[in-house]
Amino acid sequence: MQTKNSPLKITPLHAFDDNYIWCIETQESDHFVVVDPGDASVVKSYALKIQKKLSAILVTHHHGDHTGGVAELAAHYSDIPVYGPENSPYQGITHTLKEDSNVNILGVNFNVMEIPGHTLDHIAYFNHQQEILFCGDTLFLAGCGRVFEGTPKQMHHSLSKIMELPPTTRAYPTHEYSLANLEFAMAVDENNAALKLVQKKCKDKRSSSQVTLPTTLAQEAAINPFLRVDDKAVIASAKKYKANELHHPSEVFAALRQWKNDF
Repeated sequence: MQTKNSPLKITPLHAFDDNYIWCIETQESDHFVVVDPGDASVVKSYALKIQKKLSAILVTHHHGDHTGGVAELAAHYSDIPVYGPENSPYQGITHTLKEDSNVNILGVNFNVMEIPGHTLDHIAYFNHQQEILFCGDTLFLAGCGRVFEGTPKQMHHSLSKIMELPPTTRAYPTHEYSLANLEFAMAVDENNAALKLVQKKCKDKRSSSQVTLPTTLAQEAAINPFLRVDDKAVIASAKKYKANELHHPSEVFAALRQWKNDF
């Protein structure tokens, strides 16, 4: 079993315009694992570069930019296991998972969390020992995913569930949306000093084409408006946008999500 003294190496593989396929390795193993491989070609290229063999695929939800490369990779690497949600409409999953399922990859155990909202089949993978979370399109740096299949109340609940994890957890979303999310967050909460600092750091990183991820849950608790729906400044901004009273945190969340959709 891996420990904090023998950490996983996690590498972002760039796909499409702004997707990240997360590649998981250990120093000891000649295998690696990927999360949400929408594009098979970048995974195969990386395998050649590091001279390791793909041994498993983790899927968070069914959208094509997360599953589009799975079939090709499974065929190329001799029917490797494809882990994913049991209620997924995607047909390429070979090992189905639900709340509190466990997946052991490269000697490291990941616990499964059901986090519907963006899609109804969305799950996340959390490793307690190293405090690593693969959260797909549910949580982003300073933002959250669009609510396509679920309800705002479901999405709010799923994000609240994620925030019950240790604040030092490193979250690995699957899109480089940070600058756009930070711009919206500033519109909501312009006097947030922590938010201003993170925005500057992320702008500096993107100016040199660096990845802004992962983020930590502690950072998100300080800057992400979708997680701060009890904050007076965030509530005031949401009320102003809706021109209406908002009586519950999930209503504040729904107002913010609608605002972000139109932002």
